[in-house]
Amino acid sequence: MAALTTTKWVLLDYRGVQRLLGSRSHGDTATATQFASRQNIMPLSGGLLVGEDGADERGARPSNNAPDSFHLARQNKDGSPDYHGWPDRYGFLPTSQRVFNPVGGPGDDLCVPDPTNPPSMCTAGSLAQILAENVPIHDVLAFPPQQITSPLAIEAADSSFTGIDFVPNSFVRGPVQRGAALYSLEGDFGFSAANGTPEAGHEIKLLNFSKEEEPLELKIMRFAHNNTFEQAFVSGARGFNRPTNVKFGPDGCAWVVDYGAVRDFGQSDPDSKFKVAGDGPLVQIPHTGVIWRICPQ
Repeated sequence: MAALTTTKWVLLDYRGVQRLLGSRSHGDTATATQFASRQNIMPLSGGLLVGEDGADERGARPSNNAPDSFHLARQNKDGSPDYHGWPDRYGFLPTSQRVFNPVGGPGDDLCVPDPTNPPSMCTAGSLAQILAENVPIHDVLAFPPQQITSPLAIEAADSSFTGIDFVPNSFVRGPVQRGAALYSLEGDFGFSAANGTPEAGHEIKLLNFSKEEEPLELKIMRFAHNNTFEQAFVSGARGFNRPTNVKFGPDGCAWVVDYGAVRDFGQSDPDSKFKVAGDGPLVQIPHTGVIWRICPQ
């Protein structure tokens, strides 16, 4: 497994999966898991740990640089859900902040494709319309329905939260602490430029929490990832393409659903762009789905 890196764990794969069960996340969606009292994280017990997949440079309300976020969701005393700012807040900030302004891209509804006009790949006229109608990003709601609850932490833009699960005690060793969680990041879909060097996404991350008697802290590190930090198919490596879920099984191992290789708009990595004009982006390459199993040694 030279192309895929883990820390003191055995990683096995099961290929030939044609139909995979797992969540897909394409933006402005979320995945959640409940905190159980056994997790020994009293400030969070009884709530939902939510990974929110942030907005993208696409559609009718394009935006750029919107982070993914960790939220603690709870019920209010009257039984109603708390409110975390969607759709007019990205991470800790209002959507009208300049950092989220769209820059134009092939996934925007108003974009008229023009491959000779990088980086937006839209005609000059359609790009001007995108910016005129969406800068700054307009609020959807006239006002928040209640006081906004801020996220616990944020993740990289376009890294794409898709799954979270808490580790069993049998998985605790090395950097994995009691009550920790693993979460999957499917990775970007090529709507925007890469989120960094190396990129965040197409990987599994580890989330440790502070002890009960300590101030609440979230400690995040990479847990399993490709050495290229991109979809594996681009380089021909054997590793993650789009991990869309992670769950622990009765065997004590982490089972990772990998949706498979997907060609996209290529704004992040030109090598992953769809090559035939008649093919649309974001279509799975058949028979590339994989289920990975990560077990402690």
